[in-house]
Amino acid sequence: MTIVGIDLGTTNSLAAHYLDGKPDVIPNALGDALTPSVVTVDESGEILVGRPAAERLSTHPQKTAAHFKRAMGTDRVFSLGEHDFRAEELSAMVLRALKEDAEAHLGEDISEAVISVPAYFNDTQRNATKAAGELAGLKVERLINEPTAAAIAYGLNQRDAESKFLVFDLGGGTFDVSILELFEGIMEVHASAGDTFLGGKDFAEILIDRFATETGLKLNRLSELERGRIWNLVEAAKLELSRSDLAEIVFSHKSNEFRWTVKREEFGRLAEPLLERMRTPVERALRDAEVRAAELDAILLVGGATRMPMVRALVARLFGQIPSGHIDPDKVVALGAAVQAALKSRDKALEDRVLTDVCPYTLGVETVVDLDGKRLLQGRFAPIIDRNTVVPVSRVETFSTMHKNQRQVQLEVYQGESRMVQNNIKLGTMLIDVPRGKAGEQFFDVRFTYDINGILEVEVTVNSTKEKKRLIIEGNAGVLSKDEINRRFKALEKLKLHPRDNLENRTILARAERIYEESLSDLRNHVSVMIDEFESVLQGQNPKKIAHARKNLSQLLDEVEAGWSEL
Repeated sequence: MTIVGIDLGTTNSLAAHYLDGKPDVIPNALGDALTPSVVTVDESGEILVGRPAAERLSTHPQKTAAHFKRAMGTDRVFSLGEHDFRAEELSAMVLRALKEDAEAHLGEDISEAVISVPAYFNDTQRNATKAAGELAGLKVERLINEPTAAAIAYGLNQRDAESKFLVFDLGGGTFDVSILELFEGIMEVHASAGDTFLGGKDFAEILIDRFATETGLKLNRLSELERGRIWNLVEAAKLELSRSDLAEIVFSHKSNEFRWTVKREEFGRLAEPLLERMRTPVERALRDAEVRAAELDAILLVGGATRMPMVRALVARLFGQIPSGHIDPDKVVALGAAVQAALKSRDKALEDRVLTDVCPYTLGVETVVDLDGKRLLQGRFAPIIDRNTVVPVSRVETFSTMHKNQRQVQLEVYQGESRMVQNNIKLGTMLIDVPRGKAGEQFFDVRFTYDINGILEVEVTVNSTKEKKRLIIEGNAGVLSKDEINRRFKALEKLKLHPRDNLENRTILARAERIYEESLSDLRNHVSVMIDEFESVLQGQNPKKIAHARKNLSQLLDEVEAGWSEL
């Protein structure tokens, strides 16, 4: 049975498998390696995932969702027409599409996957990712941190020599940095740090804000459709600035033309606050790993956003060396996840490889501090597992009651680095019954067990009664119960996913519709005629004629967009 590796990304997702001694990306139904992490509901009520959905982002924003990875582990709801979905459900649709593509490509059923997550994802976000896998019909026993997966894919764990290296992972929505060491066939993660709300999306947003300022465009007066058009224009400009020194953004609205030319140098100045935010995680990871930048043998770039010249320049300045990027930064995480999947299935080619990882956050509980017996200080954080402790790990601390005749202890579990719990992330609550007694007379042990998937289990033992209780996080908006997962799984099964065998036709129609809405006057009429002609051929259901018409329509649409770029 094949276990696939999946990179569930903010902007794009992809699957890979391990075959003949190496990992390989699985193409989707359109023959592409990358599947945009976008979901839409079309006019017939069918679910579209990937490129056809991405084409509808600007034309049907009320029925399309993207960047939902940032909402994993929250109770945020995305409205797609008449349907409401959580981030787990939208992610499940992406995973389901990848699963079907893998089954078609490999010719076998796929029931299990190793899924990558940002190293800095918290416990709730990791549980949400596992829930998304279950909703997609996949068993997910193993999550792997994205920087760790990338390091595996680079093949550094296959080298004989010892080496220390840093993975710099900037994706569409998250930023991670990890420091790893290879010695005697063991790949060990020493430290991880990051920012789950920093990625390529934020660079696009600063360009949009500046475009509005420079041109006097009032963004709050635009419709969702118009804002979607601006987003597409800015994304294109951002890509152009990775290739050349300047890019032009031209937006037409109500007979007015808003035009702005941005230089790469200016983009770099605008992005300086974002670049500065990357320094703190880098410095923390180096400090926690007790490694100097000069001691690193290699810097590995991961994530499509690292293609921006300003990011590569920042990395070169921070570490005093040119970063390595010989594997496509968009594919490297999925390739590493595929290697991990092969390790899990005990592929003989990988028998002697050992991989260790770390807990990226400090985990602990809320306590009350007795200051000289005179004053109680509330809301203090008591760490049990320190950040960057090698996992799996199990640690125990002993606490006591604070009041006379206390019958219960309310244990609040947190994750973070602040000494005040109000500044950390609350993971859950549990109530522990204790026998009555004097203040400080009843003791209880709190054991934290953190596994290789980054999932936390809390067990409390009351010393006097030996009664034990395990933490089940309830009432947390970001966690779905087993019953809720089963209910939502049945609901998702009833939704119609667009058949993969005619996805090419649906994709090009979505693209044509987008170009129609972005065009004016004669050009718009011309595109309308092209769409009508193609739909007429579709009705004939002749595969050869449809393929020929699709190719012609694609070429005509290429010509239209090429003409725009020359304006």
